[in-house]
Amino acid sequence: MSQQRAFLSRVSSSSLGLFRESRNWARRERGEVEEEEEIDGGGRDGALEVPGEEEEEGGRWERMPPELIGEIVQRVEAGGERWPLRKDVVSCACLCRRWREVTRGIVRPPLETGKITFPSSLKEPGPADIPIQCFIKRNKKNSTFYLYLGLTQTFMDKGKFLLAARRFRHGARTEYIISLDVDGLSQGSNAYVGKLRSNFLGTNFRIYDSQPPHSGAKASSSRASRRFASKQISPQVPAGNFEVGQVSYKFNLLKSRGPRRMHCTLECPVGNSEEDSPKPKAHSGGVPLVLRNKAPRWHEHLQCWCLNFHGRVTVASVKNFQLVATADASQPPGVGDEETVLLQFGKFGDDLFTMDYRQPLSAFQAFAICLTSFGTKFACE
Repeated sequence: MSQQRAFLSRVSSSSLGLFRESRNWARRERGEVEEEEEIDGGGRDGALEVPGEEEEEGGRWERMPPELIGEIVQRVEAGGERWPLRKDVVSCACLCRRWREVTRGIVRPPLETGKITFPSSLKEPGPADIPIQCFIKRNKKNSTFYLYLGLTQTFMDKGKFLLAARRFRHGARTEYIISLDVDGLSQGSNAYVGKLRSNFLGTNFRIYDSQPPHSGAKASSSRASRRFASKQISPQVPAGNFEVGQVSYKFNLLKSRGPRRMHCTLECPVGNSEEDSPKPKAHSGGVPLVLRNKAPRWHEHLQCWCLNFHGRVTVASVKNFQLVATADASQPPGVGDEETVLLQFGKFGDDLFTMDYRQPLSAFQAFAICLTSFGTKFACE
């Protein structure tokens, strides 16, 4: 209820008028007032009453006409271009089931809008034209990594928290648990969304999603793949560990000069069209997406390898990379070409890294790929 109260206190005055109309309508439906009776906004200073905690979910908000709910949500959606104002859109979906259905029908996916709104947006592809700009904070003390959505074009904002990951050692292997909650970094947590597992040398990684990438997908047969209560992303499907990608680093046995060389194979989500349902679909049965790191050029004056990060990376590091699609006509449609950067990652401060991604990658997949870059790889450098 506190989230509802916070939302109602932020609703614009024009939307309050619509709320008053709806309350009058609901009262007339219950026979509490006559059709002609005029009712004011109610409450002190005309503020709209907030349903008490004793009211059921199917209360006054549930009984509002869907057309009126849609009008309110559209106004809130139009006024919340970026976070933190976008909290109002989420609050609309939290009022009750009917509001949630209407809100999800109005709010378009990141592929169309470039906006991250709900937790499910983290597993939907980003926009095709302009990448979504994020950044990662690293805490070396507890081997934890935090993904934030950039709120401005500078490196000064605090950002909107999206995902967290923690690195664990299992013998000679490394595993990263990815979660929606900084306090739920375990596979048994409701906030668990996936994981990353390395080989003995730390040169090959497998990406696991807590949800199936397509219908008919089978969970990993490993002992750690038992089902968990991961309900935040999509409660309609079972949770488990489904392999959705691999990342490998090429051996550099001759110790030749140059950055690390990466190769990624992914199953990517497919964006929704206007006629589709708001739920994300998945790339099923087709050719997986193949990415490789963009080759840098040697700068004679600086005597180093260079890539153009367009001001988003300011510190030279072996971890910096840009990924492009391989030149293959069988690739999924809309991936771009060998010059279109689909994911770039690089350092801009102490334990601070940028992460910019676009279609067909999702925030979850981009974050998992970037996590593979952390850690020393003696066989590759």
